[in-house]
Amino acid sequence: MENTISIFDTTLRDGTQGEGISLSADDKLKIAQKLDALGVHYIEGGNPGSNSKDIEFFQRVKGLKLNAKVTAFGSTRRKNSSAEQDSSLIRIVESGVPAATLVGKSWDFHVHTALQTTLEENLAMIYDSFAYLKRNSVEAIFDAEHFFDGYKHNPEYALMALRKAQDAGANWVVLCDTNGGTLPSEIHEIVSRVRAELTAPLGIHTHNDCELAVANSLAAIQAGARQVQGTINGYGERCGNANLCSIIPNLQVKMDYRCISDEQLQTLTSTARYISEIANAHMPVGQPFVGNAAFAHKGGIHVSAIMKDSKTYEHIRPELVGNKQRILVSELAGQSNIISKAQELGLDVNANNDKTKQIMERIKELEHQGYQFEGADASLELLLRDAFGEMKEIFKLESLKLIVEKNNGHMNAEAIVKVNVEGQTVYTAAEGNGPVNALDNALRKALEQFYPSINNIHLADYKVRVIDEKDATAGKVRVLIESTDFNNTWSTVGVSSNVIEASWEALVDSIRYALLNMARITNVHDEPREQLGLVNH
Repeated sequence: MENTISIFDTTLRDGTQGEGISLSADDKLKIAQKLDALGVHYIEGGNPGSNSKDIEFFQRVKGLKLNAKVTAFGSTRRKNSSAEQDSSLIRIVESGVPAATLVGKSWDFHVHTALQTTLEENLAMIYDSFAYLKRNSVEAIFDAEHFFDGYKHNPEYALMALRKAQDAGANWVVLCDTNGGTLPSEIHEIVSRVRAELTAPLGIHTHNDCELAVANSLAAIQAGARQVQGTINGYGERCGNANLCSIIPNLQVKMDYRCISDEQLQTLTSTARYISEIANAHMPVGQPFVGNAAFAHKGGIHVSAIMKDSKTYEHIRPELVGNKQRILVSELAGQSNIISKAQELGLDVNANNDKTKQIMERIKELEHQGYQFEGADASLELLLRDAFGEMKEIFKLESLKLIVEKNNGHMNAEAIVKVNVEGQTVYTAAEGNGPVNALDNALRKALEQFYPSINNIHLADYKVRVIDEKDATAGKVRVLIESTDFNNTWSTVGVSSNVIEASWEALVDSIRYALLNMARITNVHDEPREQLGLVNH
């Protein structure tokens, strides 16, 4: 269908070229399954002969029986040789993949400078390579590297490169903005010209060096491209690749193209966050569509309006992409923020409630001390529930001791805690690779006999910020802890002039919130609702 767009994901190949991104074969297989569930049409797994991880991936991915076409990556044959003797092309065919992407030169400058060969030989390299793939029944995709730069410098030769791939039977001709320096208006104009010259279906592959990769991809689709290549969360070399988490909803929700099913679109946010966890790459909170702050509201006037109709300050319903609306509460918040947040939690509150005014003053006072609740939703919820008498004290710290020593060049920490749980005193000790890790381990050790579910939780991130820079090391600090149970993620905050005390405060809130979440599920590990800390009314 004319309005159907093919989604080509290269997170496992181009995405891993991003700084700090490294995936094992197991990681790649997990991500491939998640991408398949999302509904992408092609999953580019890497070069089946380039390294042991990719070799293992292509061997094992066959057993997953994915709906998406697993695609191998390679380049056109070496100069002055034959495709039948090219080891890279042979490995692609032997891997048994249904589809393969070959990158080839379309910019005469690159032919002379990078390949150091003639323009004629480069054209022969393109033709021979794609003819070889087609003879071996492999769906063939031509990534025309540096196409837009090449077209602007020598349009005749750039088009000749595309025609050679088309004549050899390439199923897709993909135009690449490899340096990421082309503008959307240029993309639209050039793709329109190419569309008039070629019969093969076109694709687009852009990079984000000018913060235009998504806009350029959309412009190419409007000009006639029917395949879009990109990565989840925009991972990729230098400034990254085109972000499929923005491209897909823009195409489907805003531009009336069909990419994946509506049900699959609703898994976009969870897919983006899952892959960020596997890649160990923190997602920007303000990432469009799938970021934690994409539908967050802080200003009191805004919140008052969205409580009447969310369309006042939201361009789409967050549920369309699997995200959710969030009301932030801070010293800038008005009563509307407090009321909305409390109602979200099922608390009985209204604008005339004295409790609401007291809570608002308390939040402003705490934020003046350095707390930041807009980045710590879990601590805010606990604060509200405490104020409304919804929580009971689950455990109480009686004493805490930390020992940090450097031994044989290694820094070790030991935490000793004494806590009272359900009237029973528990005394435990645990080691860690740092004081916070040791505290976390000791507290869990003390609580796990009462709340076994605590073993499902781990700390995902830990941040410390000095609030009073002028006081240097004696200044007050704010600690933000992010925790996860792989299904949910929550953040808590602690503030003190002592970093250990601030960390303990945030850590305790994290555990309290986790137990509160468990209380919402009936009979989790046979831990009753009231035991987990939520009061029945």
